[in-house]
Amino acid sequence: MKNLLLALFILATASCSTAQMTYSSKNKKAIALFEQGRDEPGKSVDPKTHGPNYSAGIALLEKALEKDPAFWEVHMVEAEMYESLNQPHKAIEQYRKALAINPTPTSGGATYFYLGTLEYSVGEYENASKNLTTFVQTKGAHPDYVSRSKQLISDCAFAIEAMKNPNQFKPVNLGPGVNTKDPEYFPTITVDGKTLLFTRLIDDKRVEGPFQKQEDFYVSNLSTFNTWEAAIPMPKNINTVNNEGAPTISADGRNLIFVACSDQSGTNYGDNRKGKGSCDLFYTKRLGNQWVDPVNLPGAINTGNWESQPSLSADGKTLYFVRKVMSRNGRPDSDIYFSTLKDDGSWDTPVRLPNTINTQYMEESVLIHPDGKTLYFSSQGHPGMGGLDIFMSRMNDKGEWSKPENLGYPINTSADENSLLVSADGEIAFFASDRAGGFGDLDIYYFIMPEKFRPVKTLYFDGLVFDAVTKKPLPGKFSLVNMKTGKEVIKSEADQVNGTFTVSLPINEDYALSVSYPGYTFFSQNFNMTVADNQESFHMDVPMNPIIAGSTTALKNVFFDLDKATLRPESFVELNKLRDLLKANPTTKIEIGGHTDTRGDAARNLQLSEARAKSVKDYLIQQGIEATRLSSKGYGETMPIFSDEVIAKMAKENEKEKAHQENRRTEYKIVK
Repeated sequence: MKNLLLALFILATASCSTAQMTYSSKNKKAIALFEQGRDEPGKSVDPKTHGPNYSAGIALLEKALEKDPAFWEVHMVEAEMYESLNQPHKAIEQYRKALAINPTPTSGGATYFYLGTLEYSVGEYENASKNLTTFVQTKGAHPDYVSRSKQLISDCAFAIEAMKNPNQFKPVNLGPGVNTKDPEYFPTITVDGKTLLFTRLIDDKRVEGPFQKQEDFYVSNLSTFNTWEAAIPMPKNINTVNNEGAPTISADGRNLIFVACSDQSGTNYGDNRKGKGSCDLFYTKRLGNQWVDPVNLPGAINTGNWESQPSLSADGKTLYFVRKVMSRNGRPDSDIYFSTLKDDGSWDTPVRLPNTINTQYMEESVLIHPDGKTLYFSSQGHPGMGGLDIFMSRMNDKGEWSKPENLGYPINTSADENSLLVSADGEIAFFASDRAGGFGDLDIYYFIMPEKFRPVKTLYFDGLVFDAVTKKPLPGKFSLVNMKTGKEVIKSEADQVNGTFTVSLPINEDYALSVSYPGYTFFSQNFNMTVADNQESFHMDVPMNPIIAGSTTALKNVFFDLDKATLRPESFVELNKLRDLLKANPTTKIEIGGHTDTRGDAARNLQLSEARAKSVKDYLIQQGIEATRLSSKGYGETMPIFSDEVIAKMAKENEKEKAHQENRRTEYKIVK
């Protein structure tokens, strides 16, 4: 709209000899130089930017002002040229000079809008509010501009107040292992905080066109001295001559979703890659130390539009990303979407996040924290400091997002802030900045996240899946269920080569773990993620027993009501896995055994154990397992894991209670 109004202004002041009489200047040399300067950008190319030659135009306009310093139209055109060169301070200076000569240079007061928006963009909030208010009060002001001005006036008030109450913010450069003279940005990190993956814009003579630059991925590992080691590029099957950027890595560092864009042809995405248009999301997986060739993300996420900046949830089931489209008025607009993973491994039709999050302006740089409930993103549309500000929103128990909170000053400034990364424990945040004192251009920094903007603390839960007999690593499939909600929070599998796994879990919750692999009885365990303040991880190794006659496996995640044989609902996940095991091994027969601790009446304990074992048997029959393959037996207190003598020697009451809990168990034994 602005360019249209200025074009009309130029036509009205200088399109023919008759129109020249409307110029404020009568100096013919000044007018001639003005017209030459006005037209020069469209006649020649700037050798530095390879775009319109605004610099040459400005030089001619300056000569026109030497002939007539009161020629206010020159200041107006020069201001827009400086805007086109992204030099807002010089543009502001020219608008102010034009208004000092002629307070009403355009009908409807649009110049005050242009000036006010520029002042807002560079953090001159008091001046911006004053000029935007003048514009709103001007007769004939354009309605769309009035609406935007009112929003910006509100933003100015927010920014002024935010600067009066700054947050603690002391960014620290990650150092030469990560940062170079080239721009580094869009960091992502494994949940253990030891591997950093980021985007770097590098010089590349293979790139066609005048700039010969492209984006690649680099990886840096945290050394034992707590410094970041020299970053190395990802393999050539990941990095290509085209742009790769904005990665999101799974908690264990083995799954990577990233953005790859086509070259100038619009169809070439690199060797062995196919895209759907503009920029698409691609997927690759690490097996051992090797990354497989990336593929276009299966499912309905990619379209002919621009899909970018993915963020994968810790459970691997939800992907947040940004989609950019052109709005009806020709202005680019980007919103945040999410998609869920289907059982067949493809991604479902994306859903746009509600207007609580998305606005009519740009939303970018989305991050879902490992807690699964805290969203960080950048936006131009919510009250802020100018440009893109970083915001935080929390999901409630109903799945609704809260009103976004601006992270405040000086985390946010009048410049663009984006690509925020928050560590699993929520204490550290990473971001990209071109602030003074860096290694050159954009560098990656970290800072201590203010307490009020921290997510739920999460730790990494890791371990090794292996054959209990041969000790050989196994790529077991596992799931973790929140025992309070009954919801599966993690569904993944161990590495196919070394059997290791790493996942992220919020603390202070009870979890049920189940691990399965063909030819083995499944492993189950329950645990509480209550940890010490300085603890970073929770480790559990997973021995898997082969399916052989006589082997016994405890069902650690089967629960009954107190002193009853009624199965609690949280038991069904585990029992369904036992059902699936029996269906996968149709000739296998099992005995279900019930056990109690030694407290209470022995006869009653025997009766209770028999009833509980039968309840499990009956449930499996209801699930389609033939009754002839199942038997049940109650052992009461006759086969304890910990004897009364051993328990009596334990020093702590909680240790004794845990031992009694181990004795109270349900097991299944392979009988054939």
